[in-house]
Formats: sequence, structure tokens, C-alpha cells
Amino acid sequence: MSRPSASSNRTVLAVVASTFFVGFGGGVIFPILPNLGEVLGISAFMVGLILSANRFTRLVSNAPAGALVDRVGTRKPFIAGLAIEGAATFGYVVAILSSVPAFWFMLARILWGLGSALVFATAYTITADVSEADSRGTSMGIVRAGITFGFPAGLVLGGIVSDVWGNVQAFVLAAAFAALASVVAYLIVPETHVEGEQESVKPWDVERSVPALTIGLVNFGLYFAYIGVLFSTLVLLLGERGISIFGLDAQGSSGMLMAVTVLAGAVFTLGGGVLSDSVGARVPVMLGFLATACLGFAVLAVGSRFEILVVACVLIGAGQGGVGGPLTALLADLTPEDRMGRAMGTNNVLGDVGGGLGPLVALPFAETFSFEVLYGLSAIVPLVAGGVLLAGVYSHTGRLSPTVEESAT
Repeated sequence: MSRPSASSNRTVLAVVASTFFVGFGGGVIFPILPNLGEVLGISAFMVGLILSANRFTRLVSNAPAGALVDRVGTRKPFIAGLAIEGAATFGYVVAILSSVPAFWFMLARILWGLGSALVFATAYTITADVSEADSRGTSMGIVRAGITFGFPAGLVLGGIVSDVWGNVQAFVLAAAFAALASVVAYLIVPETHVEGEQESVKPWDVERSVPALTIGLVNFGLYFAYIGVLFSTLVLLLGERGISIFGLDAQGSSGMLMAVTVLAGAVFTLGGGVLSDSVGARVPVMLGFLATACLGFAVLAVGSRFEILVVACVLIGAGQGGVGGPLTALLADLTPEDRMGRAMGTNNVLGDVGGGLGPLVALPFAETFSFEVLYGLSAIVPLVAGGVLLAGVYSHTGRLSPTVEESAT
């Protein structure tokens, strides 16, 4: 395996730091808003819509963001996306102090969607640009882990800081870290993607290749079950089952459990990427971690004690995280460099469809049926994603498990 250069490592670490700090704003709202909604006069459906708004916004902004990257490069869109996410995080402060909180929360989540479309399209494209095929899984895993680590930090910040000091203080602190992210990116991250005159790329030029659609559909399943279902319902599950962690209420306890889940995901994101480089193939590693996520949801469906829920959350986090690094590395392996921005846009679009549908389906479903049925059905999703992965890879390469060298474009 080739060793990344010092400049490549510096760029990757700068991307990791920037996305970590800005990620606080993505996690801080989840432990707070579901319980705060009733106090502010926001219905359960509207809470679900607010939590999903950023993903639905990305449905129309991911493809243009990817096309923009292929046209103008990565540096400017990356810095702009971080700045927009910072402004959106401060919007939570405005919302909670406003007489029309639903409007401001919705506006903030829409802005977050626009900013994160730029950040996600650029972060992974930068990493693909500066990495080699035989070390790409590791590099992608590091970046994805950095992005993921910011989210649990936000969950803890949202759950504990709001519980101890207040909701406004939690949002202000997250906004300050988001501002720091833009500064880090501006000072360190270089241009990696374009040189000189580029062909004109239309904003609606969406990558529709078999690799992009296959990886995107797997991403759809992961985001639907993980972000969409688990994160939007866990606080309510704890309240119904009367489970408390360290004496915290449902908000603080759910923040801790979600943090455990995402931390496990971040660790195994790096581990999955390294493992796929070591094995020299992405598919077997991803199938193993998809099975792990399936087991996690099955355990969550029947767990009634704190210890069982921790095990379930670790399994779910490890499963989705372990898939993440190899998944984006495989997309880069199978995609020409000049179309990587658009391919990442397609991947993000499909992931956000899943993440956006999740809360809209999960919250009413849990109220109508039960958490046991909801999580039991969610356990099937990773298995279906594995079938899609095998079918798509075989269709494009003629093999169920091509090596990294055979996949590299």
C-alpha cells in the first residue's frame, strides 16, 4: 500500500477538522427539538418536517453542488458551504427566542441543507483527488470519521448542555464552533480539483452511471434507517420505556445514546476503510458491516434495559460506519476523476431521500403501531442494501467482489 504524501495528509486533516467543528450544528438539534416542540407549540409532524428539511433541501442542491465542483473546483465551494452552515446554526438561537419558532427553525434547516450540500460534495471529492486507489479507503474513512465525530459532539452538546445550562446556550456554542470551521478551511485547504479552463458543466447534469446509482441506493438505505428512523425516535423510545442514563431526562439520555452510536460509527468508518485497503476489496467488508447494522436494529426492537440499548446502538453505529469508508472509496474507484463531483452529488441526493423520508415515516408510524415493529422493519433495510450492492457491482464489473485494482478507473 502506498503512503500518502505530507501535503495530502495535511489537506485531509484540514478537511477533517473543518467538518468536525461544523458538524456540531447537525447534531445539536436532535436531542432538543423533539421534546421542545410541544413547549413551543410545534406539532410532531412539523418537528419531523423541520428535522428533515435540510435533507429535502439537499435533494435539489446536491446535484448542482456536485456539478459546481467539477466546474470551478473544491476550495471556494467548501469554504462557502461551511460559512452557510455556521449561519444556519446561529439560526437555531434566533428560532428559540422568536415568537414564530417553527418558521426560523425551518429556515435554519434549509440553510443547513444548502451549506452541507457544498461541504459533502467537496470534502469527499478533495479526498478522492489527493488519495491513491490502494490507500483511498483509509483516506475516505478518516474524512468520513471526522464528519461523523462532529455529529455526536453536537448530540452530547445538545443533550447535556441544554439539560444543565439551557437550550440557547447549546445552540450558541455550536454556532461558535461552526464559525471556527470556516476559518480552518480558509487558512489551510487548497484547490485540488481543477486547473485552467474547464468544460461548462450544467447544474442539472446528474451522474446516472451504474456505480453512482448503486452506491447512492445503498446510502439511501443507511440514511433511512440510521439518521431517519433511529435519530428521530430514540428520545421518544426512552420516554416510553422509562430508561434514564446517569439520571438525565429523555433529552440528555438520548443525546448520550446517539453519541455512543455515532462514535462507534466513526471508529468503524476508519476501521472499515483501512480493512478494505488491506483486503484489497470493498464489497466483502461492506456486506459484513451491513449484517452488523441489521443485528443492531433487531436488538433495539426488543431491548428494555440501558445495557441492551447501548449494545444495540454500538452495533448499529458500527454497521453503518463500517460501510461508510469503503462505500465512498468504491465510488471513487469506479468513477472518472472529472465526474467525481457529480457522482458524489448523486450519492448525496439518494442518501438524503432516505434521511428525509425517515423522520416523516418513523414518527407517525411509531405512534400508530409500535417501536418494536418500526425497528424490526428497519433491520431488513441493510439486508436489502446488500443485495442492491452485489447486483450493481456485478452489473458494472462482471464480478461480485472485484479487487481494488480491478475497480480503479
